[in-house]
Amino acid sequence: MDQVLTGTGWQGELLDLDAYLERIGYLGDRSPTIAALRALHRGHVTSIPFENLEIVLGRPIVLGVEALQDKLVRRRRGGYCFEHTELFAAALERFGFTFTALSGRVQLGAPELRPTTHALVRVEVDGGVWLCDVGFGSGPLAPLELVDGAESVQEGWAYRLERLTASQGGLPGVEQWALHERGPEGWVRRHVFTVAPSYHVDYHLANYYVSTNTRSPFTGRLYAQHFAPDVQHQLDDTRLTITRPEGPVETRVVDRDEVPKILAEVFGIELGADDTARLVAGLPKA
Repeated sequence: MDQVLTGTGWQGELLDLDAYLERIGYLGDRSPTIAALRALHRGHVTSIPFENLEIVLGRPIVLGVEALQDKLVRRRRGGYCFEHTELFAAALERFGFTFTALSGRVQLGAPELRPTTHALVRVEVDGGVWLCDVGFGSGPLAPLELVDGAESVQEGWAYRLERLTASQGGLPGVEQWALHERGPEGWVRRHVFTVAPSYHVDYHLANYYVSTNTRSPFTGRLYAQHFAPDVQHQLDDTRLTITRPEGPVETRVVDRDEVPKILAEVFGIELGADDTARLVAGLPKA
């Protein structure tokens, strides 16, 4: 039997589950139910930020539960999709969920074919199939039922799943889906994915590309996001953007010396003195 389909192979046995659940504020029952899945998903996306600071500071992104729980749980840092998804998968495994790790191609409206640089999870629970996307930085708050055309509005944030046909850019003979999100300019196709299982070795390869290739959006600038039920904060080098579910988008450029304080107060990320100095020195001047 396929290891990923049964939930094994994601190092759940190495996870300090108590510490992880404390990190995301989960107090519920530890059994594989849809209620538990929703609470785990919400807690994770609203507690652990999206960020690429290790890359900016010249250090590698290390996958595997031991490294991830040290960084994202004990040191209360954040990470990007491969880090988030592997940590979340380990928790799902400990709860006893049946799930499949997936890979996706980020589009954000781009027409060209892009590489598989996103990680997400398909979960089967209580007779339904759900998509968990905890590592994108902009929600959703809860799992999305994997049903063609299903739209979910979560406290004002809106998402839609669509099974792609060949005329919509789908691959022949492959079950391919698109996740759309509603932004200030309307609906945008966020990413596309197939339901073929991915493994740690797949994430390891994609992680290396995303964290080292000069064409990756994460190797040339600081990037951080924090998602909450009522607001999303995004820091792109020194450009701070604040987005609300159904309100205006606020954007301002901050002085680079303000960035450490913003990271600490808005994103919950605190760096040591040496890393702070290196980070600020590498940011553009106002």
